[in-house]
Amino acid sequence: MSLTLQNISRVVNGESYIDNANITFEPGSFNVLLGRTLAGKTSLMRLIAGLDKPTHGNILMDGVDVTGMPVQKRNIAMVYQQFINYPNLTVYENIASPLKIAGVNSSTIDTRVKAVAEMLHIEQFLQRFPLELSGGQQQRTAMARALIKEGGLILFDEPLVNLDYKLREELRFELRELFKVQNTIAIYASTEPNEALALGGVTTLMHEGKIIQTGPVNDVYSLPNSIESAELFSEPPINILEGAIHNGKATMGDVTFEFNENLGSIDSGEYNFGIRPHHMTMEQKNSNDIALDLKVDVAEISGSETFLHMAGDRITAVAQLTGVHNFHTDTPVRVYLPVDKLYVFDQGGKMVQAPHYFSASHNPEKIKGFANNG
Repeated sequence: MSLTLQNISRVVNGESYIDNANITFEPGSFNVLLGRTLAGKTSLMRLIAGLDKPTHGNILMDGVDVTGMPVQKRNIAMVYQQFINYPNLTVYENIASPLKIAGVNSSTIDTRVKAVAEMLHIEQFLQRFPLELSGGQQQRTAMARALIKEGGLILFDEPLVNLDYKLREELRFELRELFKVQNTIAIYASTEPNEALALGGVTTLMHEGKIIQTGPVNDVYSLPNSIESAELFSEPPINILEGAIHNGKATMGDVTFEFNENLGSIDSGEYNFGIRPHHMTMEQKNSNDIALDLKVDVAEISGSETFLHMAGDRITAVAQLTGVHNFHTDTPVRVYLPVDKLYVFDQGGKMVQAPHYFSASHNPEKIKGFANNG
């Protein structure tokens, strides 16, 4: 099955939920819709499923226009954030329910229920009721009921958001492995950049109802076509520092530094430099690292990492440090930025140069190819 959205828009009471979306999901592909809350991910999924109708545009499945086709006639399954199971049915009966409705014979149902339950490691719970299960087991049951339909398309609307960290990690791995052998289009909505990286496949960035970039996950992460894309696909968001380039040298705040060979070809002018928080360090690792003298705003401890929020003259930045670090507010700190990890964006926010190890400057058409809707 292939799925194509052509110029899809949805407007409700004058408010735009989806704005001119154009994208094709390839047969057998795993796709992540990545964007903040209210970016339009669920709205797009509801249009794909047939739960809502677009105001403009067409939806094609295998080249057939299904725009006006009701959800009951589309070969689609959907898994939601909530554990949506029938509480009065056993796990076995929950999983089997789509096949029973479709009139599949009991022998085939039994074989398929046991197979999908084994894939999701819930075969020992088939005679239990959903309320007797843990949250992770309930979500596995919901996933099994969706998978057993063997439809051409399965939609996951942030299905792991209500689970604890360990369960999310387990199920991400299982999903990734499962869809390596499934000939199904999977579309998975997430607000978490790290989840998109962990799941792999194709990532589509959404913001305010628009598709702003799409492509293989590592390419979209490495080669954001704009500041907007770079900020969406980074947690914490990428640091954007105002600067300028003149006569082969760059300035950032009060600091002047030399380019490496890839940055040397950029025209003089005002630019924004981007550096991901995990590339900032408290120790100089290379002689050409840029030193910034800043003061601590707050040290945010998150598990085994510390997000160090800092500010200085015309500069604010966040460093993602490994380990737990305690800093008092207004403590002077010196942080280092590796020149070869810098992105360069023009004043309009478009990326003009990626770090040299991505070699974007040698293939500018590759960046253009990611821009789906501008």
